[in-house]
Amino acid sequence: MNTFIIEGCSHLKGEINVSGNKNSALPIIAASFLTDEELLIENVPNITDVRNMLEIASALGASANFAKGRLRIRAKSVKTTQIPKNLCSKIRTSILFVGPLLARCGSAKFANPGGDGIGRRRLDAHFYGLRCLGAKLAAGGAEDYFIKAPLLRGRELFFDEASVTATEHVMMTAVLARGRTIIRNAAAEPHVRELGELLSEMGALISGLGTDTITIDGVEKLHGAKWKIRADHIEAGSFLALAAASGGDITVKGVTLGNFWMTRRVFEKFSVKIDLRENFARVSCGQKLKIKPDVSGATPIISDGPWPQYPTDMMSCSIVMATQAMGSVLFFEKMFEARMFFVDRLISMGANAIVCDPHRVLITGPSVLRGMEMSSPDIRAGMALIIASLCAKGRSTIRNADVILRGYENIVGKLESVNAKIIAKKTIVK
Repeated sequence: MNTFIIEGCSHLKGEINVSGNKNSALPIIAASFLTDEELLIENVPNITDVRNMLEIASALGASANFAKGRLRIRAKSVKTTQIPKNLCSKIRTSILFVGPLLARCGSAKFANPGGDGIGRRRLDAHFYGLRCLGAKLAAGGAEDYFIKAPLLRGRELFFDEASVTATEHVMMTAVLARGRTIIRNAAAEPHVRELGELLSEMGALISGLGTDTITIDGVEKLHGAKWKIRADHIEAGSFLALAAASGGDITVKGVTLGNFWMTRRVFEKFSVKIDLRENFARVSCGQKLKIKPDVSGATPIISDGPWPQYPTDMMSCSIVMATQAMGSVLFFEKMFEARMFFVDRLISMGANAIVCDPHRVLITGPSVLRGMEMSSPDIRAGMALIIASLCAKGRSTIRNADVILRGYENIVGKLESVNAKIIAKKTIVK
């Protein structure tokens, strides 16, 4: 297990090349089972979640070669339709193999997927979508499921929530179903669009990507393809939040302009300007963080929501940014009832925060943070604690840092490149 040891109050300055989007890479690995031909995927982040998905793909029969960001993966044959239970428990996107297995083999067995402990994450939208396409739950309990689909047929369906993974799942399943599938209230996040664009490169017929209505006309067969994964906008946003909170000067390179409009609007509430260009974004030093009240003088609210609203994965880092800003701001996390629990650690560090309920926290700043020993509860909270530690006086120790490595590639090296004082130390768990 990794532990991060961080010295705070460093002057951070430099450039960071953003890795490929992890939330694109994970469903793309599952999509490799929609064809017996090879996929060549470039700019794949070397993170734990990717390696876990590749372990599942290998267990199901795929051959994969992954080195230096380049992945060659081919599911020429499927040796089993049962996703190992121990691998399901490691990662939430393990469920995304189910649809491709149904399309390819007509059945799939799996267990409840794992993932971050940020609150209840329903599977209802996944089961609804698969049932709409003709899949039936042959056996299932509290943890294990066996689904059969002798014939998949397209149809029109409506999600009661704009679920990212459920949209991706149904889209992958529908590309080989007979007839037309229309997904209404579909998710429109950049990684959903990217998966759909890759499927189109493989021969799928998909329209409406980037909107809340996606139409898929089923085809008989998909073929191999080559694809380069785009930059991770959440990783980029995390480093921009670090620059703003610490008073640093950081440029993130390789970003897509259209993915940052809402991020820029939120940063403006902190009086932070982002220099946003087609291939880079920069937060420069010398900016004093000050919360801008609403026109009426009321305390502003920062809330997350389906794309193009503010991503839930940016909320934790933004909360830390607020602790260093003059004024008060209310954060409203609508999606996950446990994401805010990490704020207790910030309070222990000296933050002036009131946790109103599981979904809302009021931050008043600026606060002088003190280094302390703590643990990382999930990927995004872990990155937020890194930011807090780099802003704090003294030394901080973040245990359970392996959680952060699930989503951030070479995080220590990237932080060192902007003058952060951080050391990764291996610890033995008895």
